[in-house]
Amino acid sequence: MSADTLLEETLIKRSQQKRLTSPLNYKERVFVLTKTKLTYYEFRAEKKFKKGSIDLQKVRCVEIVKIDGVIPCQNKYPFQVVYDTSTLYVFAPSYESRRVWIQNIKEEIRNNSVIVAKFHPQFWMEGVWLCCRQAEKLAPGCEEYNLFGDLSRKLLPPIPGEEGTGRSRRPPPPPPPPPVHSPDDGSGVEEVVIALYDFNGPEPHDLTMTKGGEYVILEKCDINWYKARNIYGKEGYIPSNYVTDKKLGNLEQYAWYSKHVNRNKAEELLRTEDKEGGFIVRDSSKPGAYTVSLYTKSVGEGGAAIRHYHIKETSGCPKQFYLAEKHLFTLIPDLIEYHNHNAAGLVARLRYPVGKERSAPSTAGFSYEKWEINPCELTFMKELGCGQFGVVRLGKWRAQHKVAIKAIREGAMYEEDFIEEAKVMMRLSHPKLVQLYGVCTHQKPIYIVTEFMGLGCLLNYIRQRRGTFSPGSLLSICQDVSEGMEHLEAHGFIHRDLAARNCLVNDALVVKVSDFGMARYVLDDQYTSSSGAKFPVKWSPPEVFNFCKYSSKSDVWSFGVLMWEVFTEGKMPFEHNPNHEVVMMVSEGHRLYRPKKATHNIYDIMLRCWHERAEERPSFSQISVLISDALEVDGSSSA
Repeated sequence: MSADTLLEETLIKRSQQKRLTSPLNYKERVFVLTKTKLTYYEFRAEKKFKKGSIDLQKVRCVEIVKIDGVIPCQNKYPFQVVYDTSTLYVFAPSYESRRVWIQNIKEEIRNNSVIVAKFHPQFWMEGVWLCCRQAEKLAPGCEEYNLFGDLSRKLLPPIPGEEGTGRSRRPPPPPPPPPVHSPDDGSGVEEVVIALYDFNGPEPHDLTMTKGGEYVILEKCDINWYKARNIYGKEGYIPSNYVTDKKLGNLEQYAWYSKHVNRNKAEELLRTEDKEGGFIVRDSSKPGAYTVSLYTKSVGEGGAAIRHYHIKETSGCPKQFYLAEKHLFTLIPDLIEYHNHNAAGLVARLRYPVGKERSAPSTAGFSYEKWEINPCELTFMKELGCGQFGVVRLGKWRAQHKVAIKAIREGAMYEEDFIEEAKVMMRLSHPKLVQLYGVCTHQKPIYIVTEFMGLGCLLNYIRQRRGTFSPGSLLSICQDVSEGMEHLEAHGFIHRDLAARNCLVNDALVVKVSDFGMARYVLDDQYTSSSGAKFPVKWSPPEVFNFCKYSSKSDVWSFGVLMWEVFTEGKMPFEHNPNHEVVMMVSEGHRLYRPKKATHNIYDIMLRCWHERAEERPSFSQISVLISDALEVDGSSSA
């Protein structure tokens, strides 16, 4: 390897089919990447013979290729280099090898003037793009190109003939979310953030933070972790969801703002606090707008009441905000400060902020790039239950962080595939997803370490409290699940076993989606759901029980059944029908009945999820909007 060589490896090259009649073949070539060229050679008697070279300045795109069918060579990880009017397809021997080649080439071409806005994610083969069936080789791409990272995390299609057999090797896991590079935009202005929570950095490379402290962001390593510097000049990694921008108008830094609280939850929190002038500022159902929810103990004969006030904007420039028309403010924090001291038309002063999350949110792993956990750092406590993979226990990591520890029973799962996928799953971090903290893989049994959810599974939670829920509370549960699923959908992740039994509830009554994607790694001849039934037929749409065809839209069908579970407070769907009858009934158009606690508006959301044609079902982002609208109408109290 010469001094200017960045990478060198034997890979497999597919013939470029510059003419339709050209033969399609796959040959081993030694690929060499320098700062200016990508060159490939043929080995002969210990000498390299140059077979081709691409000037990096002419490269328009480099990206993975989605697999649709069987790859006819031993290397199963394809990527593409698009240049001039040609596409070079290269096959790497491993996921990591492909990632390294793509990232290195992307780094060298990032300033090219010919970079494409869109690319074709599948192969050009036999005169057509397999992804969009366009027959023109220079047709504009059909998927947005990311200049910095790997392909957005859309799952690869299953290999034909291997869906649902339980014995096949799974497709390689999708790449992780792309890294986000340095926030320096060339202006020389440093990005300053404020810590929302304390963070005691567990590793030497982490930076300890104090709530309210200011920190300078040096690098946005990925979506979950930043490199930062404190006021004393010390540098280290911090979780991105523990900080917020220090800038005028950013509400995250204020104790009275609760981003993820809907109308119904706001009312529950205010009643629980039961303090005169208790208030929450929250996002309205209309994007970009805010609502003040205010509690008062004295409104005539009626006693306590809750009022919801939309923060209104003027149409002029600069725009101003107000609750009472006579009192206008350039910034919302100034408006709230004024009404702390003056009711000015409200039923009470804004005296007491309520509802800010008391405990810090989960982080994507305990530390940056830490996914392997030392089992010696785990303390095992009481048994929580027994899942499809083995026993689940309450535990602690380093005697301080409460966690759930799943011990994987030998022979219960495809361990190799899962361990690779776990690195990807860890980076999925959202307030409505149960966080995967890491795995212990250096001994048997392997352990999966996740966020601990104190109130257990959603199904048991609603069954044990049957009769105590308002329709608004039940709808709020569905909203939590929908928001978690919306995040999975946005990252191309399919759950495959969404049901009330696979959601968990924490002590703050937040419902989170659990065990997403795990169904792929079960080692039974047929997938066994956690309820013990062979294949979760009662939660599955026709395309799954007929063709094993999974997608985000099959998850949407399952979500409709979960909504039904919630609004019946834990009943079994099709409780009087065995699975084979359910298949026949659903295929003939039969659907679950409307639960008594579900209005026609809410039941309509379920029916939309159960549309026979997958493409006619709403997306989870659309479902979240429908539920938010329903909460404003059906889930609100009369107060």
